[in-house]
Amino acid sequence: MSLKWKGVMPAVFTWLKESASGDIEIDFEKTKEYATGILKVQGLGGTRMNGLVGSGTLGENSYLSSEQRVSLLEALSEVAKEYNVPLISGAAAETKEELATIVKGLAGAGVDTVMVMPPKTKELPSDEVMYAYYELAESTARNAGVTIMPYNNPDAAGYHALSTELLLRLAKLPNVTALKISTIDVSIIETMMLANKDLEILAGVDTVTVHAGLAGAIGGITGVGCIFPKASVTMQEYVSQGNWAEANKISQAMNSISYLDAQPLLMEYLKYAFGIHHNDAAGGLRTLGKKLTQQQIDDVQARYILAKERLEFLDLID
Repeated sequence: MSLKWKGVMPAVFTWLKESASGDIEIDFEKTKEYATGILKVQGLGGTRMNGLVGSGTLGENSYLSSEQRVSLLEALSEVAKEYNVPLISGAAAETKEELATIVKGLAGAGVDTVMVMPPKTKELPSDEVMYAYYELAESTARNAGVTIMPYNNPDAAGYHALSTELLLRLAKLPNVTALKISTIDVSIIETMMLANKDLEILAGVDTVTVHAGLAGAIGGITGVGCIFPKASVTMQEYVSQGNWAEANKISQAMNSISYLDAQPLLMEYLKYAFGIHHNDAAGGLRTLGKKLTQQQIDDVQARYILAKERLEFLDLID
């Protein structure tokens, strides 16, 4: 096991601004500035984030054009290179041929690892069709000089679940660098680790960081860590050390806001919370996503304040 991915990586938000013509466009400089700020933060043990995830669910991916996504990733690639961490971004398509084209484009934009979601089809494909989809993505990535990370997100609407058997097969492909398992059912991780103790698995839901670590995950991709990076990195430090009591203190302190990471409107919720944190809720941290109701806004604010107070008590606000 290389343990390349041992640690936590932020799935960064995308800052937006109003152009001279009144259109909403990406603010590349602000996006790079705040991504840099997150990568600078150290946990209590002295470690930092060990990767950068751009143009993902939290990065407005669903609302950006292909050209905007490429430009965004090219900008974030500069930050990732400066801090010597891999740049990761996601890809999904209806057919394996479409997916191969996307993988090539991401490699050209400076992405080091492509998180590959299951096919965007209405019907659940067979495991053999799924395998062929990932197999072509893997060979395409290898030829382009990048790696892939199969991404299983069975709890999210619209994503087909990958079977445990299929995930174990995919892990054996030569250019698969890790598996991302985004689910609150961490028994999936435990079952896979029992089948292959050398797997590198990353968790993708903030509420289960500690539980996923207990099950065998070596790290994770975080949304809440964009808001509270010192706490997120420190919690992963404790998880990596097997110091479950201290890790759990931080998990409990962030519980109110981590809850939002497992909701359908996670991007809108967490981006608004990040806006509160930076006194910019209605500015550059506006979203192209759904408009929150006042009740939802009040709930996010209350959850943010509670988490901030608890983390301040633990001296984990950077």
